Amino acid sequence: MELLQLQYFLAVAKLEHMTEAAKSLHVTQSSLSKTIQRLEEDLGVPLFDRTGRKLRLNSNGASFLRRAQRALFELEQGRRELGGLSGPEQGTLELAVNTASTLPGILSEFRKRMPAVQFHVQMLSSQQMTALLKRGELDYCLSSPPLEGEDIECQMMYTDRIVVAVPAGHPLADRQQLSLRDLRNESFVGVKRGYGTRDLADAICKAEGFMPKYVYEGDEPARITALVEAGIGIAFIPATARYARDAVKCLPVEHEALTREIALLWHKDRYLSRAALQFREIVADYYRKLEEAKPDDL
Repeated sequence: MELLQLQYFLAVAKLEHMTEAAKSLHVTQSSLSKTIQRLEEDLGVPLFDRTGRKLRLNSNGASFLRRAQRALFELEQGRRELGGLSGPEQGTLELAVNTASTLPGILSEFRKRMPAVQFHVQMLSSQQMTALLKRGELDYCLSSPPLEGEDIECQMMYTDRIVVAVPAGHPLADRQQLSLRDLRNESFVGVKRGYGTRDLADAICKAEGFMPKYVYEGDEPARITALVEAGIGIAFIPATARYARDAVKCLPVEHEALTREIALLWHKDRYLSRAALQFREIVADYYRKLEEAKPDDL
């Protein structure tokens, strides 16, 4: 069994299509097919059920996939560890988030302390983050809500209130605090289902006997307050995403469950470089200072 066979097998298992897998690997389809065939011959069992060029993992393939992923994961961690021991800190920190309101401050501080280290950030759903984290493709995830998994370490960082953003001049803008009853007939703007703040707010409103009426649903949380400012609708947003301008008022809501927890996640067996460990310290320090500066009404 060869390392190349395992790498090709993982690509085919992920895409379940020989042509697409060959494209992703930058090899010919015939070369890929022969490599997978040799792997199956070495193992003595078929790994896929085939229908034309489409493939689907069978029970043998699903069982072998877990072992192959683990083997390549350990080899990659060995490479990363040796790289960290043999030279100055460099490379790229791989991050994923499903909450971005505090990200600019965290990344700015990281760049100040580790200017030679690059970072790559992806905005992903909780399901996507979990999959990449388990495959060892990420150093950290910043997630709300926290995620659980056998191989996932979770460090709670911050508890953030969910507030309601309304445009200045809105009938509710002069209120000091709102109840959910005040929101029943309002039009909302927000992110799509699958984001923590949206799912939490929807669930709480449903328990109170109504569902928010969304006139806009998108994939960019940063755009929501701009839509509120434009008068398109009101929005549930994290308190950490409050606008600094007077054009939008952020009002607390009388409901104790309308809070979100922010956690830092990582694979328990992934090698963490000096830069990665420094990043974790920066995140913890950032949220500690944020907690100290939190207004009394939040």
